[in-house]
Parts: sequence; structure tokens; C-alpha cells
Amino acid sequence: MAEKLIYLEGVDPVDFYGVNNVRFNKFIALFPDIKIVSRGNEIRVEGNKNRLEEFEEKVDLFLRYLRKFGTVSLPDMEELLNGTANHKMEAPGPDDEVLLHGDRGRKIRAITVNQKQLVEDGVENDLLIAVGPAGTGKTYTAIAMAVRALKEREVKRIILTRPAVEAGEKLGFLPGDYKEKLDPYLQPLYDALRDMIPAKKLIQFLEDGTIQIAPLAYMRGRTLDQAFVILDEAQNATANQFTMFLTRMGPNAKFIVTGDDSQVDLPRREDSGLVQGLKILKGIKGISVIRFDERDIIRHRLVRSIVKAYNGVSKTK
Repeated sequence: MAEKLIYLEGVDPVDFYGVNNVRFNKFIALFPDIKIVSRGNEIRVEGNKNRLEEFEEKVDLFLRYLRKFGTVSLPDMEELLNGTANHKMEAPGPDDEVLLHGDRGRKIRAITVNQKQLVEDGVENDLLIAVGPAGTGKTYTAIAMAVRALKEREVKRIILTRPAVEAGEKLGFLPGDYKEKLDPYLQPLYDALRDMIPAKKLIQFLEDGTIQIAPLAYMRGRTLDQAFVILDEAQNATANQFTMFLTRMGPNAKFIVTGDDSQVDLPRREDSGLVQGLKILKGIKGISVIRFDERDIIRHRLVRSIVKAYNGVSKTK
């Protein structure tokens, strides 16, 4: 006897269950041999493992249709459940520009030209390098792409990593164990994930290793296959670290590198693996470099002006 907990992500539970549970009852009728208990946006099922997987696949298909079109008629639902609605899933829907439906149904889109370019280049290329100033959504868009790939079962896990340059200098003076000392430097990655994945499911993913967040040094010796891997703040990786990271790529992996080559915290800018890599990797097929600039900044309007002003100063030096 197996047990599984399924989360209704990116939709209002009322839309899923239907008036007087009319939609949910169709699932119950289709799977009379398993125990199904619902509570809000959670469904707990017990029974044969293979049947639970079939149930989850039907729920996932229904959720994707609901997110795509916003509503599902009962005839359409019948077709979805009996497997004759594939042509409808391929048809364009009003939400096709939505990159991901996050926690509580939040619609996450690639907004700027270069964010959209990052998403488009990800279809054809397995290594993407997104370079540009703070606030342009490089990391956020990359993580949204990773979560979407996980939800669509294109990969089995997500791995997010950062070089802990500042932690390397101050680690001994911070309270707590090693993980507690490093977590503040990885916090922006947790913040993005919380926007995209319900809290309970995120905890589950972190506990079972479906999502891993670790300092760059932890990547050494690993082969990362069937994974979506993001190296953030790559300007602070040394040349050796940067090469080590890139050579972790397994045959069925997608890698995104994000960083700001104007904000290197290493003793010397030329020690940055990102700065060197942009020169060395130029022109290699399968690698896409997307240059973000102040036009992509989506934080407070003053951030754009600040970045533009500092860029002007650096060019006059």
C-alpha cells in the first residue's frame, strides 16, 4: 500500500473541484480502487503505487489544461480523463505567454526583451549565460524556467548554487553551524522558489533532494544529469571554479549561468571565471550569451537611473 500527497498548484481549488465537487467526483469515479481524501489545495491518496501514479498524471493534465484555458467544461473534462484531448492541449490558449503559475496561482512571465530572449534561447541551447546588472530578473527568470522544467517532468531535479565569496572571508565570525552560516548567502534563491512553489511542497522537495541549494564548492566531483542547474553570482567564481562547474554537465542537463561582470568581489577582476569564460566560450554552438542592461531592470525606477549613472562613471575612467 502506497501513499502520495498531491498539491493543486497555480489554480483556485474551487475551479478544480467544481460546484458541489462535480469535477472532483469524476476523478473518484475513475479511480474507485484507491482512497482519495481532499483538503483545500492538498489531495492525499492511498492504494496501489501504479494506480497512484496514473491518478497523479490525470490530475496534472487537468491542472495544466485549467491553467492554460482558465476553465474546463464537463465534456472537455471527459476527454481529458479518457485521453482523447491531446489536440486541445496543443492549441494556443490565452495564458500561453505565462512562463509559470507560481504559488497561489501567481502568473510569472518573462517581461523584458532579454528575459524573453533567455527563455527562447533555452529551447535550443543547453548552456545559457545571462550577464547584466542587478534587478534585471536574470536569476528569477532562470529559476522560473527550472521550476517549469521540473513540473513538466523534463528534468528530475533542480540544483541552485552560488560561490560563497563573502562567507569565505567571514564564516568563522558568524553564529551557527556551517549550513546556518552559508544560508544567508543563498537566501535570494529560497525567496524566488517561495514565489513559485507552495511552502509544504518546497519543504518536501528540499528534504528529498528534488531541489538542492548549495555553495559552489559542493559541486566538485559530481556529474549532474537529468537536472536543471543554475550558477548564480558567477562573477565571484574563480576561473578554476567556473571550469569545474561547467564540466559537471551530464548528457541530459540544462545549465544557466547568471552574473554581473561589473560587480566582481574577488581580489582581482581578471580572476573571475565569468569574465574569462565570456571570452573563451564565445562562438561555441549550443552556448547562448544574453546581455541584460538597465532597460531590463524591474525594481524601483531609481535602480535603473543608479545603474545608468554608475555605468557612465566607469566608462569615463
